[in-house]
Amino acid sequence: MIRTQIYLPKGLYQHIDLISKREKKTKAAVIREALEDSLDKKTPKNAGDVLLEIAKLGEKYKTKAPKDLSRNIDKYLYEE
Repeated sequence: MIRTQIYLPKGLYQHIDLISKREKKTKAAVIREALEDSLDKKTPKNAGDVLLEIAKLGEKYKTKAPKDLSRNIDKYLYEE
């Protein structure tokens, strides 16, 4: 890890302190997790990541697709 120093407003520092005590984590761990979550939201995803998320949703909700979907994709997309 790389050590760094930052200045925090008093209110933000108190908020971090409260969370660290409640979750029994160090302040550094709370800050790292918050930064990772924030940066993950701001990082653009590639098409592969999006498709994997869609697949996970399908597993979560137990959706079913036709067994021949890959062979007959045009039929399912454009025919009624």
